[in-house]
Amino acid sequence: MNDQIHSDGSDHEHGALGDAEYAEFMELAAEEGFDLEEVEGAIDEAGHGPLPVLAVVGRPNVGKSTLVNRIIGRREAVVEDKPGVTRDRVTYEAEWAGRRFKVVDTGGWEQDVLGIDASVAAQAEYAIEASDAVVFVVDSTVGATDTDEAVVKLLRRAGKPVVLCANKVDGQSGEADATALWSLGLGEPHPVSSLHGRGTGDLLDAVLEALPEAPAQRFGTAIGGPRRIALIGRPNVGKSSLLNKVANEDRVVVNELAGTTRDPVDELIELGGITWKFIDTAGIRRRVHLQEGADYYASLRTAAAVEKAEVAVVLIDAGESISVQDQRIITMAVEAGRALVIAYNKWDKLDEERRYYLEREIETELAQIAWAPRVNVSAVTGRHMEKLVPAIETALASWETRIPTGRLNAFLGEIVASHPHPVRGGKQPRILFGTQAGTKPPRFVLFASGFLEHGYRRFVERRLREEFGFEGTPIHISVRVREKRGRNK
Repeated sequence: MNDQIHSDGSDHEHGALGDAEYAEFMELAAEEGFDLEEVEGAIDEAGHGPLPVLAVVGRPNVGKSTLVNRIIGRREAVVEDKPGVTRDRVTYEAEWAGRRFKVVDTGGWEQDVLGIDASVAAQAEYAIEASDAVVFVVDSTVGATDTDEAVVKLLRRAGKPVVLCANKVDGQSGEADATALWSLGLGEPHPVSSLHGRGTGDLLDAVLEALPEAPAQRFGTAIGGPRRIALIGRPNVGKSSLLNKVANEDRVVVNELAGTTRDPVDELIELGGITWKFIDTAGIRRRVHLQEGADYYASLRTAAAVEKAEVAVVLIDAGESISVQDQRIITMAVEAGRALVIAYNKWDKLDEERRYYLEREIETELAQIAWAPRVNVSAVTGRHMEKLVPAIETALASWETRIPTGRLNAFLGEIVASHPHPVRGGKQPRILFGTQAGTKPPRFVLFASGFLEHGYRRFVERRLREEFGFEGTPIHISVRVREKRGRNK
């Protein structure tokens, strides 16, 4: 069994284990009858650092979402002709030739009142910003259009590696159309039919060459540089006002009507005697007559900010019911493996009744992130702003925490003794031992004698948090099951 592990950021020496600790751990694994190569592979996989990010860009109807489905190997990206199809997510995990990476799909929203060129440009900008490499999809049956040329200019400016995909080449006759795309000056056009899967393998080989092994440059402030905070939340929840309050000046245009800013603004701001880098996502507002499109942009942009940050501060309007969109944004931060702080804004406007109902909502709607520190603030009055920094510092410290293997195994031994896994089908699976394979966020691999049920894993996570804190960080736990002894592999 091989659990998928989402993760980002890692300090890697034997998957964060020191030499002596590693030797001792492998001895334990051998005693328990595990294949040592498999154990090594499991630690390595769980300890992998941030995954490199690939953006798929191009104008409408060139087949971006179909290509994304091919790359991720399942029909998850929405494929629909109607523009404005909003989706829960814009990033997916993929694997090719043993390497894993993330894919950002920009196929979800195509037109807006600014006209097609502006919307394609805006999408491409956000996606390119979040990425380490780009696949630029062009419809080879149409050839290069003015919009395509505009995207090429953007790509040149961004300086990221680009793989050119000549899509809709369904047979030999289409090869000539693909060859014509050399004229874009982006190097070799890869002829592909994303609908039929033709040529996608060669395209992905080229993608792996373009992607860096580990995207260190995006995590890229120098050691000791400012820590990076993404301020995220629904449109009009007060992100710009909060940033201005924190900075003590109007640095960001606050405008109800919108499209006021498009470039994400990174601000160096001093708080509590420390300089932080705030990655602002506040620029996207709901444009007139454009609810769905703006929401889609907001997700794309939120994804870009979260990829660049270490900690996400999610701003929630305390005066309104917690919405599905709030939950989606929180999920995005947790799935990206970032440290997390929840700030309830507009606290100064709450009456007793709303406070009562808000507490109930938090208990029911946000139970899965009960571990995230919470701050009640007002961006307008500045209430409790001083509490934001300690919450962020707590979350970051947890995000980087590592539990020594000896201590972890003593703790796992106690759990197994006091709360054994329920017997299923006459067997009782046991956690034999475990190790922390990485940090940022903390990632654990448990080695067991049999399949561990989801409920039991949740129990283990809860106990880990009770024992070691981990306030403000997601924890990833993967489980490897011992192969039956005596079976030749």
